[in-house]
Amino acid sequence: MKKFKFLFTLLISSQFLFSQSENFPKKNTQKGFAKIDFLSIEMPITTIPNEPNMGFSGIHYNLILKNNFYTGIGLYGSIAGARGGFFTLGVNAGLKKYLSDDFYIDSGFHFGGGGGAGAPDGGGAFILPHVNLGYNFKNFSVNTGWSYVNFFDKGAIKGHQLNFGLEIPLNFNYADYSYNESEFPLHKSKKSDWKNKTNRFSMMLHINNLSIKGDSQNINGIKYNGEVIRLAGFEIASYMNKNWFGFLKVDGAFDGIDAGYMDVFLGAGYFFSLNRNKTNILAKFGIGAGGGGGVDTRGGVLLYPDLSLEHKVFNDIYLSVNKGFVVSPDSHFTSSSFGLGLKYYIEKDGIVTKNKNYKKGKFKGLEIILKQDLYYNAQRTTEPTENLHQISLQVNLDLNKNLYLSGQTSFANFGNAGAYAEGIVGVGIKLPFNDSTTFFTQFLAGAAGGGFISTGEGLIIKPSIGIDYRLSSTLSLRGAGGYIMAKGGDLSSPFVNLGIKYNISFLKLK
Repeated sequence: MKKFKFLFTLLISSQFLFSQSENFPKKNTQKGFAKIDFLSIEMPITTIPNEPNMGFSGIHYNLILKNNFYTGIGLYGSIAGARGGFFTLGVNAGLKKYLSDDFYIDSGFHFGGGGGAGAPDGGGAFILPHVNLGYNFKNFSVNTGWSYVNFFDKGAIKGHQLNFGLEIPLNFNYADYSYNESEFPLHKSKKSDWKNKTNRFSMMLHINNLSIKGDSQNINGIKYNGEVIRLAGFEIASYMNKNWFGFLKVDGAFDGIDAGYMDVFLGAGYFFSLNRNKTNILAKFGIGAGGGGGVDTRGGVLLYPDLSLEHKVFNDIYLSVNKGFVVSPDSHFTSSSFGLGLKYYIEKDGIVTKNKNYKKGKFKGLEIILKQDLYYNAQRTTEPTENLHQISLQVNLDLNKNLYLSGQTSFANFGNAGAYAEGIVGVGIKLPFNDSTTFFTQFLAGAAGGGFISTGEGLIIKPSIGIDYRLSSTLSLRGAGGYIMAKGGDLSSPFVNLGIKYNISFLKLK
């Protein structure tokens, strides 16, 4: 009898342990890499006599697919020359062919849209193929080779040039999107493959004021007189250890000057916590590109030192106040910055942490959408009215099963408005119809300008409705229609878009 009791107990215990591991979602790992590259583009002679080359620098993230194929997205900006404020967004695709364990040939292609700073960019559409020779070191790789750029939609920028790139492996863990909003006690994950250290990550939506100082002037040589550029944007940060982090910050103007100013910064910072982790002090320094809206930043490179103070308001949400400067290295453009933000901290991708307050793991849905927009009869300030096309990147973070927070950036690629760009945020609601079809509606607002599109000082609102159709566990087709309106400008147009959505869920401790 005792033997039967022992076997019964052993069977139940084994089944219990098995169910703990089996019920916890499987961890998948997506291989990828981040890339920074640079090319010097010979500019045609138009409005600037003896115009120097434009230093064009990009930030990319690519997913590695089967057989060393890769695809992803990239953002370029001018950092040298005379076209500060020239920005583009595009999609990457390529193949790496290894000649040995470390040497490889990288042949790839970038298609995007954008422009600005009065450059002859036409409608904004451009191609940028390359063939590079690369070498893998222990924690990074470098490559260089031939590239060709062509703003082919009535633009005059084209030519061959060398390019130089630095790549860093950057993988991430994820679960199937169907586990979105699922919760699991941490003790239930002890036998799962999520038993590794967490990665700390933060996302912040903010509003910043740039108070223009010194002898800063516009592109017509007129000195500013106390103008304040009001910006809206976002910042994401990833922590390398307890204190040090890297960040990406993107802003666009919505008030204060003519629409069109934008800046992008990549940098690092130091984090110091006090008051039982309820209050944080952060020192940051970023290097990036900025300009547009008539602001003269010369080549476009800008420096961004900043000090932030933030305080916990609810769970992992903090209210942030920041004070700093945005300046060009030669002080040709100088401004002081002051801003407010709402930041969300995430302990993700694992269950091993020194913080004993976490008791559960929760899977949060993340959607990344790449799409093409069409604005019907987009009103201009000086040019004839015509349709406007743009390439658009949207990122959604699910707040629950039906509500999501959204951020979007877009750049014109056809329609004689290459300098036009948007940076908007908002909320949306999803309503599943069946296993493959989901309806949604969203309301976004933010900054837009450039390309002689009539957006006034830059504030726009953009409501829409649409439908997602699932193709696989991670991919869906997405279509939508809506209306865009500018405050203080004449832009008031219906629009439609079509794109593809990549969706996953990531593990967050709570």
